[in-house]
Amino acid sequence: MKLYTRTGDDGSSGLFGGDRVSKSHLRLEAYGTLDELNSIMGLLRLHATPGCADEATLQRIQQDLFVLGAILATPAPRQELLGARMSRPTWELADMEADIDRLSALAPPMTSFVLPGGTAASAHAHLARTVCRRAEREVVTLTHEEPMNPVVLTYLNRLSDWLFALARAENASAGLADIQWEPKG
Repeated sequence: MKLYTRTGDDGSSGLFGGDRVSKSHLRLEAYGTLDELNSIMGLLRLHATPGCADEATLQRIQQDLFVLGAILATPAPRQELLGARMSRPTWELADMEADIDRLSALAPPMTSFVLPGGTAASAHAHLARTVCRRAEREVVTLTHEEPMNPVVLTYLNRLSDWLFALARAENASAGLADIQWEPKG
């Protein structure tokens, strides 16, 4: 299979099921941001501390992001084409929430807003969190235009919380305090 198809040279892209839409379509913006997030997760995998986020968990998230992208790339009337394997992420919300609690316990209680930074892993987790939040906003915008599987929004909302907890745990495991926001005035 060739990497280039030439079918997008006119500024359109094919959705799963055959429909073509503009590359500026809200749907493409949303799953393009998931692709960006997945790339950042790949960077995070290079820096994450095993005691905070293990390789299997990070790869699972990347697989789940691909599934969410497939859901977004498939119009509602064609969702049945995805099948069971591609219709929902594998990391259950209750398990993700339990891991958020585990990561939160690794860091001291929050007393103020936190600025991104500290270790490379923490900085990458914060970057992933902000891109995850952007993807979430784009999906919300898309839901105003057409029906969307609610699992996408719920997963992204919880994942951004997990990434924040991971960022704090990474700094704590390295013996670094979070960078506190200090209002001036």
